[in-house]
Amino acid sequence: MASRDERLRKVHPIRRLLSRPEVGALGGALVVWMLFALVAGDQGFLSLRGTATYLEVAAELGILASVVALLMIAGEFDLSVGSMIGASGMLLVVLSVHLGWNLWLAVVAVFIFAGLAGFFNGVLVVRTGLPSFIVTLATLFAFRGATIALTRLITGRTQLGGLQEANGFNSAEALFASELTLGGADWPISILWWILITAVATWVLLKTRFGNWIFGTGGDAKSAGSVGVPVRRVKVTMFIMTALAASLVGIIQAVTFSGADVLRGELREFFAIIVVVIGGTLLTGGYGSAIGAAIGALIFGMVRQGIVFAGVDADWFQVFLGVMLLIAVLVNHWIRRKALQE
Repeated sequence: MASRDERLRKVHPIRRLLSRPEVGALGGALVVWMLFALVAGDQGFLSLRGTATYLEVAAELGILASVVALLMIAGEFDLSVGSMIGASGMLLVVLSVHLGWNLWLAVVAVFIFAGLAGFFNGVLVVRTGLPSFIVTLATLFAFRGATIALTRLITGRTQLGGLQEANGFNSAEALFASELTLGGADWPISILWWILITAVATWVLLKTRFGNWIFGTGGDAKSAGSVGVPVRRVKVTMFIMTALAASLVGIIQAVTFSGADVLRGELREFFAIIVVVIGGTLLTGGYGSAIGAAIGALIFGMVRQGIVFAGVDADWFQVFLGVMLLIAVLVNHWIRRKALQE
């Protein structure tokens, strides 16, 4: 009888709320916003232009982080996404400017290239059984090195421009780099991309069978496989998705700046992991959310631009980021322990 009562016992609403991965990140975002509102509110942080500025920074990383979160929930890492951003931008410019391709055809080629690179990463991880951290660290350097070497071989340079002259640029700019002027501020379309991808990732994770597979794969891959979850397929698919997200960021950057740089995207692989962890995703897999990753990216954007508005030396940004990561891990651990305790 006691065991039956135990099964029927309702979970307290507060405990249910605390069990959500993004709760800690949401509280952190409010604290960060209030901090910079106090110290830099009269210097532009609270203005619509200031808001648009830090949302643009957050969007660029959030597009990537929302998908990286799903991969990490599945129990894997992809450190090659930073190099994929640079490689995608350079490939787009080389194909459309130096080889004369229509820009939209070049966009399709970039996505195909990214998908194949992600497939390669995924297959290498599942076939060898090596840690994805090591495998993708290797491909990070391989992709970046190949991008630098091949671009220099073809063009003699490592920074390329002139994308605005490519056939199809105007329509591509409308989709990837346009801005909406509202309230005296320019709101880049990348913010809409960020919201859309976060919404789709959240829907996949919470409302589809594939989302259940992601949680199962990251929670206990062996047990998940024993009940029919295609663990290998899930992992390979998610590596493809992270590569595609990185290529989208690379395309947005290239179209926005009408050019590309081989080093663009540098350190984004680590920033993405940091904001995903800040958003409540466990490094061990099986627990997390795309919304949490989006909130983590928002915190990143507010801190990145907030210290500029506050007049703090930008060299302190990484100090802020490191401290936030440590605090986030501690808070997330405490919240999860409180939520799961009997």
